[in-house]
Amino acid sequence: MFVSSASPLFSGLWIPLVTPFTADDRVDHAALAALVRDLAGRSVAGFVPCGSTGEAAALTAEEQLAVLDTTLAAAQGLPVLMGVGGYRLQGVLAQLEAVCTRPVAGVLVAAPFYIRPSQEGLLTWFRTVADASPVPLVLYDIPYRTGAELRLETLLALAAHPRIQAIKDCGGDAGKTAALIADGRLAVLAGEDAQIFGSLALGATGAIAASAHRHTERFVQVIERLRAGALAEARALWQPLLPWVQAVFAEPNPGPIKALLAEAGQMDNRLRAPMTAASPALRQRLRALEDALLSRP
Repeated sequence: MFVSSASPLFSGLWIPLVTPFTADDRVDHAALAALVRDLAGRSVAGFVPCGSTGEAAALTAEEQLAVLDTTLAAAQGLPVLMGVGGYRLQGVLAQLEAVCTRPVAGVLVAAPFYIRPSQEGLLTWFRTVADASPVPLVLYDIPYRTGAELRLETLLALAAHPRIQAIKDCGGDAGKTAALIADGRLAVLAGEDAQIFGSLALGATGAIAASAHRHTERFVQVIERLRAGALAEARALWQPLLPWVQAVFAEPNPGPIKALLAEAGQMDNRLRAPMTAASPALRQRLRALEDALLSRP
């Protein structure tokens, strides 16, 4: 039985996990498991391994499945939404088949990157993956990474598929976001961290937020207050967070958030080329913003 779009599954705060690496450039599964266990105790709704924050494009297929297995084992029963993507349809279907031998809550699927298909091609892509999937799909609308725009009419057509149940919204189009929320068939999860407040105030169900690796409880509280209609309380929590969120994305993700996690002793500050570590100037700026947030009640 599939979870309906009215279900609370695709709601609340989801963490798109970073992938820690060791000094010899292997996945650091011990650090990943410890990170997931720590976050699981902070009222998050679930985890998203092998998305863009997880440097999935730099992982082999075997490494991606190993990351998924570690996440599932450490998640303490919380749902796991696995990133699945690429530009070759048969490869994505093979990846989907392997992923779905595990107890995942769903898969996060982006448009094929580099190819830039037509809207009809995008409909075919997502419907083919959804037809093959035994678990719900969350669409990943992120045109600045894929080069493919998912237009509103395309998304509304995809919403008719019973296994396409939510969207991670990084489309950058406030009108499209509002229209999807008003339509109501897809659960809308804010995917641009700086837009969490606005999207939730419009009626989005939650967020998938890389910056929430830190100050997680504050993000949870913002989302809970907004969903409860407590706008003033949510605003008071959100306003001090916004400069910090903006700083986390001042350089390519996940460099800044990995630097913060490394300073907290949770992993080494390592990324796979061509990704690079956050600059010393940004690390200093983030440190100051961290201290300011930690000093607040």
